[in-house]
Amino acid sequence: MSGLQGLAQENIWFDKSRYDEAERCFYEGRNGVPQTSQSQNAKSEDQSELVSRFKSLELDNKNLHKVVDDLRATLSKLESRMATLEKGQSPASKSVTVTKVVAAPIQKVEKHNGADDDDDIDLFGSDEEDEEAERIKAERVKEYSQRKAKKPALIAKSSILLDVKPWDDETDMSKLEGCVRSIQMDGLLWGASKLVPVGYGIKKLQINCVVEDDKVGTDILEEEITKYEDYVQSVDIAAFNKI
Repeated sequence: MSGLQGLAQENIWFDKSRYDEAERCFYEGRNGVPQTSQSQNAKSEDQSELVSRFKSLELDNKNLHKVVDDLRATLSKLESRMATLEKGQSPASKSVTVTKVVAAPIQKVEKHNGADDDDDIDLFGSDEEDEEAERIKAERVKEYSQRKAKKPALIAKSSILLDVKPWDDETDMSKLEGCVRSIQMDGLLWGASKLVPVGYGIKKLQINCVVEDDKVGTDILEEEITKYEDYVQSVDIAAFNKI
């Protein structure tokens, strides 16, 4: 068997920690170091850790007991207050409220009965009251109609812009305008005018007028203006606005 095969069959490599611990104990015993000191230190450390844990648990337990006691005290206070409130609502107060609610309809019934008695006694009072009410109503209607009659009625008016065209450029536009303005009607008022070029030296008369809608219409105006056949070829409405 070779040396490598022998080393391969040894278990020292798998239990190395055990051999290291044995080696450490051997050298400590050789140097005079007591082996039990480290184990005692470890035990003392474990015991101190356990003691600290027990102390912390005791402190937590005390705190929990205190919280529970506070909750119990608060709960007892709430129970006492609820009991006091329930005692405050005595049966006497409930009966008083019931009697008040019941007494109100009785008073209404008594008043209603009293009104019936008055109706039975006063046989002709209702007719007199009806006559008086009718008289007052008639007076108020009469006053309203008088006030309405005094108010001036609104007159509907319109502003019309007319285009009056001549036959040709030789038409005397001043005479044409004089003919148009000579038309006088109730509810007709002539306004400003001007000559507007059309083309080829021809100008049209653009004239404004205000009319009352109930008295003067556009058809009547056109008929009256076109009567002057020597000067007027046609009449057009350029603009129409309500006032």
